[in-house]
Amino acid sequence: MRCQTCGDATSPEHNECERCHTPLGQPAVTPGLPTYSVRGIGLAAGIAVGATAVLYLVAALAPLVGLVMARQARADGDPDLLVAAVLIEALLALPMVAAYLTAAVLVIIWTWRARKNIEAFPGALPTLGAGWAIAGWLVPFANFVVPARVVANVARDSLWRRFTPDLVYVWWAAWLVFSVGERLAGRLDSRAYDKLPVSPSTDADYQAYVDYYPDSLLRNAVPAVACVIAAVALIVLVRRISTMQEARIARGMPAWPTAAQGWPVSPALGVPMPGGPVPAVVSPTTPVSPQEAPGSGGTIGA
Repeated sequence: MRCQTCGDATSPEHNECERCHTPLGQPAVTPGLPTYSVRGIGLAAGIAVGATAVLYLVAALAPLVGLVMARQARADGDPDLLVAAVLIEALLALPMVAAYLTAAVLVIIWTWRARKNIEAFPGALPTLGAGWAIAGWLVPFANFVVPARVVANVARDSLWRRFTPDLVYVWWAAWLVFSVGERLAGRLDSRAYDKLPVSPSTDADYQAYVDYYPDSLLRNAVPAVACVIAAVALIVLVRRISTMQEARIARGMPAWPTAAQGWPVSPALGVPMPGGPVPAVVSPTTPVSPQEAPGSGGTIGA
């Protein structure tokens, strides 16, 4: 006997497939339970996550522009250049915020669908309810643990693992470093900027701005690196899980005949059977010509 999920040979000595852990004799997908497509939403989520990481890197490197403009402002004695530097940083941050919100929505939808799918996989061991795939991201303090537990559960039951894949730990650790580091860097930047002269006039005032931007660049370095690591790990996870779930769902779908093929007809009984065309149905009210009458040898009276 072969496993209906992975196709490996199974042994009656074990109650489940040794490779994918599907119970012996069980289908790849439990009939009657709903499943959801994750390929399209996973692709969209991956693109949004990647775009967020790239745009965050651009925003994190924005202090380089500020540094150049602060040096020019010191050379020209023009405070308007310092105002322009702040505006440029704000404009560079806006696309990142839009991509971040889009990625958050898509990742939550994908997580919920992937979590619902494993309920239809025989042998899966769901822990937290599917509702936590959404609420886990939104509930304060719980969002430090719950999303990782949900994704870990989905990864184990989708990738045929008994233990959580290491990539889940890499993703979540990097995500926490990014989340905490980004907030901390933002607060330190805000405090440092508030200490700068409001109306610089002396060389020392301009120098304070010149010194501020390198420090800001260093503060944003750690969350920027963590953001890239978390994004790459999540994109790989989403892709692997989506591929495995879609393949398993496809194996569990019944092979119904197409409309063009239909069911064949038994020559002896006239009953539709698998493998051939559907017989034509003649309405009782449709007149039949003598030539078409069963058993007729030709036209009557011939």
